[in-house]
Amino acid sequence: MNLNSPIIKICCIQDRAEAQLAISLGANALGLVSDMPSGPGVISLDQIRDIAVFIPKPVESVLLTSEQSSEGILEQVEYCKPTAIQIVDKLLIGSHQDIRGEFPELIIIQVIHVTGIESIVEAEKVSSSVDALLLDSGNKLLATKVLGGTGKVHDWSISKQICKYAQIPVILAGGLDQTNVGEAIRTVNPAGLDVCSGVRTNAKLDKVKLTSYMNNIQWPD
Repeated sequence: MNLNSPIIKICCIQDRAEAQLAISLGANALGLVSDMPSGPGVISLDQIRDIAVFIPKPVESVLLTSEQSSEGILEQVEYCKPTAIQIVDKLLIGSHQDIRGEFPELIIIQVIHVTGIESIVEAEKVSSSVDALLLDSGNKLLATKVLGGTGKVHDWSISKQICKYAQIPVILAGGLDQTNVGEAIRTVNPAGLDVCSGVRTNAKLDKVKLTSYMNNIQWPD
C-alpha cells in the first residue's frame, strides 16, 4: 500500500472474481475478513490465503483480524500471506512491535471505532506504533462486539479531528456508499476510504454500485 497516495480499499472480498472486479475498477487494497464476533464478509483462512496469493502487486491484500494477541495475529499472517494486517480490536497480549519484528514489511493498520471524543485519545496513543489508522463505526464494549461492517456512518467531526492531527495516514470507513463518499472526502479529508456493504447487493459485490462509488471519489488537489 502506497501510504503516500490515496487508498481505495474494498472490503469483505469473497473470492477471486470479486477481487478481480474490484481491482479492475480501481481498488488498490482489498480486505479479507477472518473470524469475527459479528458482521459480514467472514471467510475461512484457506479462502483468505487463496485470494491473498492471487492479488497482484501493487494492490494490497489486507487481512482483517479480531485476534487480541500478537502471537495469534502472527500465526494468521504466516498462514495467509497478506501484505497488510487490519487489527479490528485492542491488542491485549503482545504488541504491534512484536508483529513488526517478525514481519518488517507487513503494513499494520489499527482500527479505531469512533464512539466519542475518547476515540481521539485512543488514536493518539496507538498512532506511533502502526502504519495507518482506520476509523470505523462499531462498539467493542457490547456483549457481542461490533467491530465493523455496520453500514452506519459515525460522527465525522471526530474523524476529521483525528485526520487533521494524525502523523500517519487515516482511512475512513463506516456507512460509505456512492451517495455520500464525495461529502465524506470533503468533510473528513482522509488519506483513504474503505467500503463493504455500500457496494454490495445481497452480500455480493455489485458492479453498478461499485462503479458509481468509484466515479464519485474526487480527491482534493
